[in-house]
Amino acid sequence: MASFARSVDLPVGLPAAFDWHERPGAFERLAPPWQSVRVVDRTGTIHDGDRLTIELRLGPLRKHWVAVHEQCVPGRRFVDRQERGPFAEWVHTHSFFERDGGSRLEDTVEYRLPFGRAGELVGGRLARRRLDQLFAFRHRRLVHDLGRHAMTDAPRRIGVTGASGLIGSSLTAFLSTGGHEVVKIARGSTDGLDGLDAVVHLAGEPIGHRWSAARKQEIMRSREEGTRTLATALARLDRPPAVMVSASAVGIYGSRGDEILTEESSHGSDFLAGVCERWEAASRPAAEAGIRVANLRFGVVLEALVPRLLTPFKLGLGGRLGGGGHWLSWVALDDLLGAVGFTLADDRLSGPVNVTSPEPVTNRLLTKTLGAVVNRPTLFAVPAVAVSAVFGEMGRSMLLASQRALPQRLHAAGYTFAYPGLEDALRHVLGRTDRS
Repeated sequence: MASFARSVDLPVGLPAAFDWHERPGAFERLAPPWQSVRVVDRTGTIHDGDRLTIELRLGPLRKHWVAVHEQCVPGRRFVDRQERGPFAEWVHTHSFFERDGGSRLEDTVEYRLPFGRAGELVGGRLARRRLDQLFAFRHRRLVHDLGRHAMTDAPRRIGVTGASGLIGSSLTAFLSTGGHEVVKIARGSTDGLDGLDAVVHLAGEPIGHRWSAARKQEIMRSREEGTRTLATALARLDRPPAVMVSASAVGIYGSRGDEILTEESSHGSDFLAGVCERWEAASRPAAEAGIRVANLRFGVVLEALVPRLLTPFKLGLGGRLGGGGHWLSWVALDDLLGAVGFTLADDRLSGPVNVTSPEPVTNRLLTKTLGAVVNRPTLFAVPAVAVSAVFGEMGRSMLLASQRALPQRLHAAGYTFAYPGLEDALRHVLGRTDRS
């Protein structure tokens, strides 16, 4: 059996560190974005006899991994052992220790590759490199999440719409591991709103496809009508939630060249700006009923953008769009989740709030940085006319628009970004923090 060990100092005490691992969503938070995994079945959490089945996707191949938990000592240790999966054997021990000012987690994995000695000769070095990459990510995210949760208030009962999407599913896992009770609200439904302390509204028709007249109508309808229906229902409750955090986007500013955009900047006049304007206005019934409403204007989420770019960049075919001088307001998913949690807890934040990195970049710099992270040249360029021909109005509004937004209100309220710079954020998302 080969052995791998890695430890990390945590910013909370033993009870909080162990409790985090017991809660729903812990596995999802520790799964790296570069791996395609899906929870198929779950029984319990981390106690003896509890089981987790996940599906691993390796290109066209899919393989189930069944883990059984054992040897749980609350507050001190738990073990997961592979019952079925890609390794010949796998035993992962999580050990927790007291430390001044916090605690320490030590992950120890004993494993054996398939195909015996031949498997070790062929894949041993790669397996060890992948384990190092995986646990470096897990520990970074664990420290981040524990630190964020330690700064927020007492557990709440939080309703979330759009919980099945990238942001929504990540947010439900993030909030659940923080000790909150998450209630998933179906799109267009007003059931289950009684007794909520807060609501996060994320639901809306996807916009990343070529726009027909019918699709534009549905994009507008899903955001405006869906938000108004929810806000009105919340306003009519005998005991409404204290806060409603409603998604919006920096597309509200339109394409503005090099202009620096804050929450006080004027709005644009294109289709997306109109969608965002009416989206935010639809939340007014909740605000008029005394609910604190924060409209979070999200930038482009790296974890949504990078997978679309990665294949051509790895093939050495990556390049700028148009002249490359247009600005991209981006945000790492971990910072977006942290900003949502921060906004839920901070009574000073209402109205528009930009959720973007404090360091927006041009498309040219994005191209150069991503090429450097994946160690590939970026010699190509896609003419703006080609982007427009292939993607139409959507391409002009989303791929060629220039928005240089800054998170002025978050900064003033004291929010600190974990990934303010693009290169560090990309390395975190892709697991390439060793800069090799």
